[in-house]
Amino acid sequence: MGMIYQRGKTWWIKYYYNGQPIRESAQTELKMVAKTLLQQREGEISQGKLPGIFFEKTTFDDLAEDFLADYRINEKNVTRADLSVKHLKAFFGGMKAKQITTPKIKQYIEQRQEDQVRGEKTIKAASNASINRELAALKRMLNMGAKQTPPVVDRVPHIPMLKERNVRTGFFEFSEFLALREAMPEHLRGILTFGHKTGWRIDEITSLSWGNVDLQTGTVTLNPDDSKNTEGRTIYLDFELKEVFKQAKKRQKKLETALPWVFLNEKGTDRVKRFDKAWKTACKNAGIGLRIFHDFRRTAVRNMVRAGIPERVAMQISGHKTRSVFERYNIVSEADLRAAAQKQQEYLESQPTGTISGTIVDLKSRKPAARL
Repeated sequence: MGMIYQRGKTWWIKYYYNGQPIRESAQTELKMVAKTLLQQREGEISQGKLPGIFFEKTTFDDLAEDFLADYRINEKNVTRADLSVKHLKAFFGGMKAKQITTPKIKQYIEQRQEDQVRGEKTIKAASNASINRELAALKRMLNMGAKQTPPVVDRVPHIPMLKERNVRTGFFEFSEFLALREAMPEHLRGILTFGHKTGWRIDEITSLSWGNVDLQTGTVTLNPDDSKNTEGRTIYLDFELKEVFKQAKKRQKKLETALPWVFLNEKGTDRVKRFDKAWKTACKNAGIGLRIFHDFRRTAVRNMVRAGIPERVAMQISGHKTRSVFERYNIVSEADLRAAAQKQQEYLESQPTGTISGTIVDLKSRKPAARL
């Protein structure tokens, strides 16, 4: 049986959970408010729920810390998670979990869709895709809190997601790729060739060591730990890719280094990591406009499908785990659309027309039809 009592002017409540007494400040000088809180707590206990006091102290910062710890334990790369937490913390930091409601989340979305000034820095408005990644991180934090034993979150609010355009449109025509490769520093050209043909992510390529390469069998194997989707894969090298690795081996011997990585930086002192400046300069000199390395991933998928490689095999080479993601990269160019129109025209011209050839244009003479 619970009770209410005063400490100074503030009312407190006392009740029992699993035989243990719990004392909680009602944070009020009104007796009726304290009595209502006591009834609420006893009602929660009678329904088999944890008393609300167990959730009162949980803050966003607690949830964020657990979220990042879980990522460090189970995920290979926490960069994206760290960035999401950074943006979320600027709004929700110090807030109690119970205060994170759908209206608050909508306020966060509106704020992220506008330019924000933080100190001397101006944070540009985020894209819908970036905001959705942050909202997904927030949802995971809350779900983790609700699933703990005992839970530290009593409910997960509805989190509205934004519409985003999932179809990617950036890709290289072959002539553009050749122009870019020619404009790149020599020690980076092999990376471009490998990325263009396989669709592997840049980190997967630059992390390759000679232990991943077997020139005798002509294969390259990606370890699960180096793959974004944590699944290893093996590909076979064609003549050009074999030459890429042979040249890399010759360069390493010339530099007289025993480093384990395939693709070394310009001085040969470490593996290639970032080459943003060289990339931007090469894009400009090649006259193709600014592109991103990930465009090779889309390009490789499209080229493999065009070459008649079964989609299942193409997905295994590029490392796409699901068909829905794969299809977003199997994009159509203007040339594809132009070819489709031409093929349809050729098909219609091959069909029997009787006495009338075409409706607006005579399909054989290509002149306007006699009647429209």
